[in-house]
Amino acid sequence: MTGTEAQQVSVREGAGRVVGAVERFFRPNYVGVVVATLFFALSLTPSLLPRDWLFEGLIGGVNAAIGYGVGCLFEWLFRKWIRPRIPVPAGAAKVFAELPRWLPGAGKVAVLIGCVVTVLVMLVQSARWQREITALMGMDDITTSGFLRTGALSVAVIALVVGVFRGVRWLVRWVAGELTEWVHIPRRFALPIGFLVVAVVAVTLFNGVLAKGFFAVANSAFSVRNSHTSPNAAQPQLPERSGSPASLAKWETLGSEGRWFVSYVPSAADIERVTGKPAREPIRVYTGLESADSPEAQAELAVAELERTGAFERKALVVVTTTGTGWVDSTSAESVEMMYGGDTAIVATQYSYLPSVLSFLSDKAKATRMGKLVFDKVYEHWSARPAEARPKLLVYGESLGSQGSEGAFTGLADLRAKSDGVLWVGPPNSNRLWGEFTARRDPGSPEVLPTYADGLVVRFADSRGDLWQPGSTWLTPRIAYLQHASDPVVWWSPDLLFSEPDWLRERRGADVSPTMAWYPIVTFWQVAADLPNAQGVNDGHGHRYGTLVLDAWAALAEPPEWSADLSDRIRNYLAESAIRERSLK
Repeated sequence: MTGTEAQQVSVREGAGRVVGAVERFFRPNYVGVVVATLFFALSLTPSLLPRDWLFEGLIGGVNAAIGYGVGCLFEWLFRKWIRPRIPVPAGAAKVFAELPRWLPGAGKVAVLIGCVVTVLVMLVQSARWQREITALMGMDDITTSGFLRTGALSVAVIALVVGVFRGVRWLVRWVAGELTEWVHIPRRFALPIGFLVVAVVAVTLFNGVLAKGFFAVANSAFSVRNSHTSPNAAQPQLPERSGSPASLAKWETLGSEGRWFVSYVPSAADIERVTGKPAREPIRVYTGLESADSPEAQAELAVAELERTGAFERKALVVVTTTGTGWVDSTSAESVEMMYGGDTAIVATQYSYLPSVLSFLSDKAKATRMGKLVFDKVYEHWSARPAEARPKLLVYGESLGSQGSEGAFTGLADLRAKSDGVLWVGPPNSNRLWGEFTARRDPGSPEVLPTYADGLVVRFADSRGDLWQPGSTWLTPRIAYLQHASDPVVWWSPDLLFSEPDWLRERRGADVSPTMAWYPIVTFWQVAADLPNAQGVNDGHGHRYGTLVLDAWAALAEPPEWSADLSDRIRNYLAESAIRERSLK
């Protein structure tokens, strides 16, 4: 053997020792590594919204961990059930025995290098895709160099998930060992029993003790935040507001969002300045979780406040179902108030301390219950008045609020019989009525913008032009849903795990990347990762509906003497008010 050959052998043996040391420490499953790389690469493909490296790293790590588990399962099934049934030709064992000892290690190194190269290439390409999405939404570009941090974060997430899994596996084996030693259960039975024991304990903890404990702690933590008052939220002195000295609902009980709602209100002077016409002070009624002892008492208090303020004598009365913490969109409230010259009343109630994401997981029933309680109480008092003396009864809900608001009605006939107009914005995919209207849409209309019964009563809109369709008839009372093709709140669903949605199969929205595709499991986590960033985009995209709500209110309940000029003046005010609110709140 020459010196060069000896050196090559030494290098190969050294590489083999390194691979062996790495394997002993990490114990990787190479099929799992390949499938994990595939899942990670797919997770880098475009989703509904642009994602920075942090969100991309988290979702990529979760998807890669799932892929690793799938790969390990495939490898185990092949080794346990398929390989023993494959006939081995005579002499094959001898051929494999004569292969160089370094070859398996070299093959493993090649697999790892191929996976690393695939990841780097996909990271660079993903940065390009993210820039395409930001261009569609008029946002700042994402740099390729910054996006490369995604890979490191994903590796950390994978390591954490795999570490937890291996810890659980060790626990199962420990329980099985104890059963074998102390109860004398044979090993082949002890393992599945150990798995069942660990699974039952885990499910019990997470569904029971831990879940209840988590939401109890979260509720307690956010109840502290609920007591916070913005320094720019001053107790109203006008009797038309809840929380004022004349109010039945005390200022300190309204909660953080409630106090902001009744304090950040356009005055009659503001409305006159924008519209050029005489105006009244708008009525805003709100009851917080601490304003009464029960949801029923809250609803009763809200109606008592409406009676006290003379709300049933105004031109328009809006019943709002809030989102999680009791938030009401100021742009939507101000739109109605400006349109009707302040001759309005808006009533809202709080049903949770938790933000919308957590409320969606734990408080959906509360939202629906409160939505029905309040509307039914308001409707009872409203319908008792003479028809000619009633205000327009309008219904509003955004996000989880739309789901709670839908709960007040049994169907389309009930909606039309009890209201003068309904606006639901960014409805979650699990909304009952929204799901029925969408599923029964007219043939040929896409899920992102469906047409229901020729748009005679219910309409879906992504822009101002979708509300008014030339030559079409829109009967009153009218129902409108505002939904953007890029709003993950509207399109996220557990069905994404294993079923391709129509909104990706059909013609997609203008602000959704043409390269976005559905992949089992992967797309579910991609859209889930978009949810926290749903409002981190420009108006007109994601869950940002901006002044489109003004167009919707005008289409649903246009007041007398409405004009394009007045609409533009109000729109400018709303845009300035939104900027001012963000700086103050």
